[in-house]
Amino acid sequence: MTLISMTGFADLTGGVGDVTWVWEARSVNGRGLDLRIRLPEGFETVEAAVRAAMTGTLSRGSVTIGLRLLRGASTAIPRLNEAALEAAIRAAETASDVAARLGLGLAPMSAADLLTLRGVLETELVLPSQNAEVIATLTAETVALATRLRDARAGEGAALGRLIAAQLDRIAVLVEAARSTAEARAARSGTLLRARVEAVLAATAAVDEARLAQELALIAVKADVTEELDRLEAHVAAARQLIAGEGPVGRKLDFLTQEFNREANTLCSKAGASDLTAIGLEMKVVIDQMREQVQNVE
Repeated sequence: MTLISMTGFADLTGGVGDVTWVWEARSVNGRGLDLRIRLPEGFETVEAAVRAAMTGTLSRGSVTIGLRLLRGASTAIPRLNEAALEAAIRAAETASDVAARLGLGLAPMSAADLLTLRGVLETELVLPSQNAEVIATLTAETVALATRLRDARAGEGAALGRLIAAQLDRIAVLVEAARSTAEARAARSGTLLRARVEAVLAATAAVDEARLAQELALIAVKADVTEELDRLEAHVAAARQLIAGEGPVGRKLDFLTQEFNREANTLCSKAGASDLTAIGLEMKVVIDQMREQVQNVE
């Protein structure tokens, strides 16, 4: 069985240097493929890669993808302000000359002393979204995230396939039970119907065998459920073929469950006997349960 569910969850942790993050992707059923992408500010360039990865892997479902930064929201990089350094050196030379004229001796300044002066050494904050390696790694990870979500949905789909297969088996058993019940009903009701029609016709005139046969045939046609049972068997075979096939089959299965329900309704309306009606009602319950599961198939 190769059914794929539209329900699934996947996460993926990554990092570059002191920048770490976690991807999360959640999927539920939907009519088409609806992507909702939530990225931190500044990571808009990664969104196109997320969309491409998801649309290339999934066919249906409402999917929410999020990215959370765990550490390394920004990196401080020291930068030398050469203009400020030159100004500080000139100021130090001027101070040294003035002190010498006044007969004062000043201790020489070291490079470390100069770097401690305000404005000489500046700190520049670099955001992760400005880090090309971070962006490249995140972009590459979108394919792995989509694959993990696909695998999670495949696991759910396998469970769905087993459940739907069991429900189809139950419907097949009920169809056979309905066929046997309908045949038994026809056998016991044929003589009774003939007697009732004869009684009605006898009350007005002599029994016309041709008319009697016509009336009985009409009643039998209206009560016959053979076509409904044959179509139900065909639907069971078609559904089994779908769940054993390849590719997205959710829409086809959903349409097929509607056909199941239509035939079961007709069976109940034509039953004419409590035992056959009970089988039809139980069949409708199983079909409704199956349709609930089919709603989650991709």
